[in-house]
Amino acid sequence: MTDQTVIRLEGVGKAYGSFRVLSGIDMQVHKGEIVALLGQTGAGKSTVMNMIMGTQEATEGTIRVAGHDPHAEFARLRGKLAVSFQTDRLLPWRTAVENCELGLLILKIPAAEARKRALTWLSRVKLDGAADKYPHELSGGMRQRVSLARALCVDPELVLLDESFSQLDHVTSRTLRQDFAAVVREYKKTCLFVTHRIDDAIEMADRVIVLRPKVGVALEESIDDTLRADPAQAAALHGRIAACMDGDPA
Repeated sequence: MTDQTVIRLEGVGKAYGSFRVLSGIDMQVHKGEIVALLGQTGAGKSTVMNMIMGTQEATEGTIRVAGHDPHAEFARLRGKLAVSFQTDRLLPWRTAVENCELGLLILKIPAAEARKRALTWLSRVKLDGAADKYPHELSGGMRQRVSLARALCVDPELVLLDESFSQLDHVTSRTLRQDFAAVVREYKKTCLFVTHRIDDAIEMADRVIVLRPKVGVALEESIDDTLRADPAQAAALHGRIAACMDGDPA
């Protein structure tokens, strides 16, 4: 593994008894990249994400995250890896800033420093003035911003997003995706995100990886701002991804 490879999967498979979910997954995510992981239900996206998080162990193959086996060396990745989920998972009895600083306090960061960092990241995700509000006082988009600030607040090397924008309305989701991608690039974070929405992937990612049941990685495409700005190229890429997800040859 080079210093530029944050995630590496080699020959990874996962089975539950006789039921095989994944076979032969080979993929990498490099430092500073935003990579989208797509696929229909049953393609194994969530399983891959869980194995990268270390909450599930691969049946076969090798997984390394920041140089460590995420399952066997789970504790070694504390503070290096942060996750934001489909639901914001905020604690209702804690304010936005108290939710945001929680990970820092768990990492034994002094309270004053944790509060300072939490306020800084709430500002960076455009939540100035909302620090003392409780989750029930925030909109869905604002709660998801708190969740993202909480993930970034610990200064992780890697941020994992599991359908983090899927429950928001289109306008709110698009604004949040744009803001999040800008922050990730500005602070040179590495991000892998799971989505089922092709437009989200094209809009945010530097690279798209499509998984297909019984195939594994079926398509891999790079994306840049030139492609995003060209409707014809973007539409052609959308079509290739959609055809691959539907099972047609890539």
